[in-house]
Parts: sequence; structure tokens; C-alpha cells
Amino acid sequence: MTSVPILPRRWTIADIADQSGKTVVVTGANSGLGLRTAEALAGKGARVLLACRNPQKAATALDAVTTVATGPEPEVLQLDLADLASVARAAAQINDTIDRIDLLINNAGVMAVPRARTVDGFDAQFGTNHLGHFAFTAGVLPALLRAERPRVVTVSSVAAWVGVINWLDPNWQRLYLRWPAYSQSKLANLLFTAELERRASAAGSGLRAVAAHPGVSATHLYDRDGEKGVGGVLAAIPQAILFALAQSDHMGALPQLYAATVPEIRGNSYVGPGFEFAGYPRRTLRNPLAYRRSTARKLWQLSEQLTGVRYDFSLS
Repeated sequence: MTSVPILPRRWTIADIADQSGKTVVVTGANSGLGLRTAEALAGKGARVLLACRNPQKAATALDAVTTVATGPEPEVLQLDLADLASVARAAAQINDTIDRIDLLINNAGVMAVPRARTVDGFDAQFGTNHLGHFAFTAGVLPALLRAERPRVVTVSSVAAWVGVINWLDPNWQRLYLRWPAYSQSKLANLLFTAELERRASAAGSGLRAVAAHPGVSATHLYDRDGEKGVGGVLAAIPQAILFALAQSDHMGALPQLYAATVPEIRGNSYVGPGFEFAGYPRRTLRNPLAYRRSTARKLWQLSEQLTGVRYDFSLS
């Protein structure tokens, strides 16, 4: 009987096996962790689709990824996770034009933004970070199930440790608190991963769902988005502290790259930096609420109701 190897102490991009022949979709690949992830996988031979909202930023990112690609040329997929119609169009495009998806990395997200609504009326953070990815993953499920060993990696955050699902008002329509709203969305990412893995396994599917977090990394998420006044200042204070402690986006991308490429990783694993806030990747613990099956199931049902999408594993 062979044992699962212990996670290397200094696992890096150099440890990623050849990804030739694989098709990868990375949401939010126009900058930060998504861009670094796309570059690393394209550099290992994978066909990479950059799923991005902003066409101009996507074009710039495409040039960067093309420069390092050693396999098929990367492509851009128009995707706005804050618009379920855009999510449906992007998923339909994938299912109609791509033979299969071997790896989906749900990386895109917004953090501690001012009160805002998605096109469909959801809280911007819950709607983008969780509901958008919930609907997109369901939409591309046919393409995932056409792969031999598909994998879905969803990116959470250290903020999930203090996350609680606001069942009475998940979309923060009454009182809006930007950091609790962000933490809720990141806990939702973990609950989604757990329930996706459970449902895929129960259906006899080979799909594997895992999660990762980048610790504290220097990315565009720490921008104030031009907000002025007291609210902007108060939001900037914790962001400035975090940014001062942040590691590079190259380091921050390592946990999701590990979760995406290491063959022996188990379903519903969670990978983060070795020192939680920074360091080389290792398997890590999570908010105890993320282990509750009843909570994961309840969130899944709520997500179905809000988005109107269903997962059909019979397609496999």
C-alpha cells in the first residue's frame, strides 16, 4: 500500500508536471492571482482560456500569457460573474465550441467593496464571489464531465475563518457591512466546494472539487476603487495594513496551482500558504462551519433558488 506523499516544504511552479493536452479555464485571469495562474499553466503546455469581464484588461493579459505559452495559444472568454446572462452565454460558448474542460479555476472575486448590486440584484460580493461561480460551474458541467479526470478549484480566503452565512439576509439588503459580507462569500466558496465534491462522488463522477486560498497577497483586490469620504478611508485602513504584510502575487498563486495540478490531492482538500498568511503551499484547516454538511446543503439549495440553475451529473 502506497502512502500519499507529504506536501513538499517548498513546492513551486517548477514542480508542476507537464500540462500538455489539458484545457483550463481561469476566471478573473486578467490580473493578480488569475493572471499568474494562467501564465504558469500555459507555460506548462496547457490550453488556457482567460475568462474575464473587462475586454481591455483581458487583451493585455492575453499578450502576457501568450508570451510564456509553450502549447496552444491562450484565448479570451467574455465573462461577467455579476451578470447571470453573461454567465449563461459564456457557459454555452464553452459547451458548443470546446471538447472538454480538464480544469476550472474559480479565481475571480471582489473584496470589501462599497455597497453594490449585481445585474440580478444580488449583493456584489456574494453575487460575484459565490453565486456567479456557482452558476458558471453548473453551466460548464457538461464540458467538465467530458474530461477523464476533471477538477474544479475554487479560491477562498483567510477571511473565511470569520465568515458566517447571513441566512436572514444573505444579500445584505438591510444593513451592509463590507467585511462580514466578504467573509460570508469566502466561507460560501468552501461550502460550495464541499457540497460539489459530495454530489459528484454520490453521482459516481470522476470530478474532483478542491479549494485554495492565497494568504495575504499583493493584488488589485486591495485597491479602494476610488471611493471617497469616511467610508473609503475606513475601508482603506485594514487594506493598507494587509498590503504592508502581503507576499507577491506569484507566491499567492502557488496554493491554487498546487490544488489544480497535484495528482494525488483528495477531493475537498484545502490548500493555503505554509504560515497561513504567507509561505509555500500546504494543506490547511478551515472555519469549522465549513465542515458542516447540513450548512453546505442548505447553501446549495439557496444558491439554486437564487440563480435558477441546477447541476446534472447524469451528463457523464
